[in-house]
Amino acid sequence: MSTKQVQVHESSLAIPDKVKVSLTKRILSVEGPLGKTRRDFKRIPLDLHVEGKNIVIKSLGSRKKDYAIFNTAQSIIKSLLEGVQKGYTFKMKIVYAHFPITVKVKDGKILVENFQGERAPRTSKIYGDTKVITKGDDVILTGPVLTDVSQTAASLQQNTKVKNKDHRVFLDGIYLFEKSSGIEK
Repeated sequence: MSTKQVQVHESSLAIPDKVKVSLTKRILSVEGPLGKTRRDFKRIPLDLHVEGKNIVIKSLGSRKKDYAIFNTAQSIIKSLLEGVQKGYTFKMKIVYAHFPITVKVKDGKILVENFQGERAPRTSKIYGDTKVITKGDDVILTGPVLTDVSQTAASLQQNTKVKNKDHRVFLDGIYLFEKSSGIEK
């Protein structure tokens, strides 16, 4: 048995004025000016409850692992609160050498046409409420949920990866070049 004091980590996050938060059955629902989102905390071992205009997070133990889980949950909740207020914007650049790539949005999917001269378009899924806009050689992804916007960007970049060729020579693809908080038009 150790003589150290047992330190249980606890934090309180203030809920902004224009944001509504509710917690039912360990599912946190956050609603703001840009939309609403939900996050499931059923499998995350920590104590979570809403008291007035604060979200109280408390770790269940004092180990390093408990502290890591506590900080992860805290950053997830902060990104949810920020997302429904400001949103997130990811900018991607279309890069090609010989065959001009065109990007279109159709039926909840992103179609990448003429990638390295291929006849069939490559398709990527759009996650959540992410909006995709193409402007020239730029693809702009915006949305209120950081995980949805970043997963859409990762899916698009991974889908246009060149395989079985020298990556130093064949640089075609769609690459992420800027991440920012706030929705840009």
